[in-house]
Amino acid sequence: MNYDQALSKLTAAGQEHVMQYYGALNEEQKESLLTQIENTDFSVLGSLEQKDGAGKRGKITPLAAMQLPQIREKEQEFRQIGIEAIRAGKVGAVLLAGGMGTRLGSDNPKGMYNIGLTKEVYIFQRLIENLFDVVREAGAWIPLYVMTSDKSHEATTRFLKEHGYFGYNSDYVTFFVQDMAPACDYEGRIYMEEKWKMATSPNGNGGWYSSMYKWGVAKKALEDGVEWLNVFAVDNVLQRIADPCFVGAVVANDCAVGAKVVRKCTPDEKVGVICLEDGRPSIVEYYDLTEELMDAKDKNGDPAYNFGVILNYLFRITDLEKIREKALPLHVVDKKIPYMDEEGNYCKPDKPNGYKFEQLVLDMIHELDSCLPYEVERKKEFAPIKNATGVDSVESARALCTENGIQL
Repeated sequence: MNYDQALSKLTAAGQEHVMQYYGALNEEQKESLLTQIENTDFSVLGSLEQKDGAGKRGKITPLAAMQLPQIREKEQEFRQIGIEAIRAGKVGAVLLAGGMGTRLGSDNPKGMYNIGLTKEVYIFQRLIENLFDVVREAGAWIPLYVMTSDKSHEATTRFLKEHGYFGYNSDYVTFFVQDMAPACDYEGRIYMEEKWKMATSPNGNGGWYSSMYKWGVAKKALEDGVEWLNVFAVDNVLQRIADPCFVGAVVANDCAVGAKVVRKCTPDEKVGVICLEDGRPSIVEYYDLTEELMDAKDKNGDPAYNFGVILNYLFRITDLEKIREKALPLHVVDKKIPYMDEEGNYCKPDKPNGYKFEQLVLDMIHELDSCLPYEVERKKEFAPIKNATGVDSVESARALCTENGIQL
């Protein structure tokens, strides 16, 4: 893309200011800016017009989870089905590793954070060790696809290589970068991060498969015979990955997607809950959960919306391919966006100052016909690290790891 083409694209989007420093840039910076403009989808800014009317939900009804007693009854059968699928190379794992450790006080990718007490134990290390458990059980390597962001890619790939992938076979590790979306102020004007770079942010956890496809990684997975993808968040250091029993349960029930869930500890716990929306699988985020839904009971008198998702899903690739071309809803999110001010100074705001645009995995699930909510034990599989201290923190994760016999 040349200057005139870039300016034409920006003008059409009402963002000509992006080129205001172009004349002062060196050749490398000019090329970088032109490439970013070429690769940026400015149409996301159009979602600002529908922002106030967004988020309207359909009719919410309960979706029963497969609970622990039911799972234990068929555990051997499910596990055997899962092991056979893994040995046949039909199961891959997708690590969503684009997040940074900002809330933990780190400028590095979150997966590089050290949670060790007596030795170094990194978040990435814990996840790979969990995956290793299944590799040993199945006697087969599981393809691991690692999604980074433009901010975390270089550091993540270097870190894992320097640590020898914590013993994992590097032939089975593939990286791809999540698509980015522009970030703007409250008037829809895109912020500049540098004179040659627009401010951007990852396009949400619902953008993982479209990014995987764009990088050619999804096609390679299909060619390699992978039929199921276990996608999981970077911050839960106890989660089971490519869990044979989970895989087997989803396969045996012929569901398009399985969702690991935990029994909520309080009605207002900050986790999204699995449900049906207009008869299709869906998730209601905690901030959209009304008192009526929190108080609702099922036919047994138990809370009807009592199982929270932990961002550990098993998707059937053929179903992902069916919905890949569909435009998922864009969620406009109020966020703190670092930017360059008029004097060229880099600013890190202490309160929200604009919008980011995200696709969410809950919208992927809502496009599918069937979902199996699969209960796991909180204390054995749910130790998210979102904060430095307090609830869902480094402290609480360390305590749960220790409780599960993991040496830190």
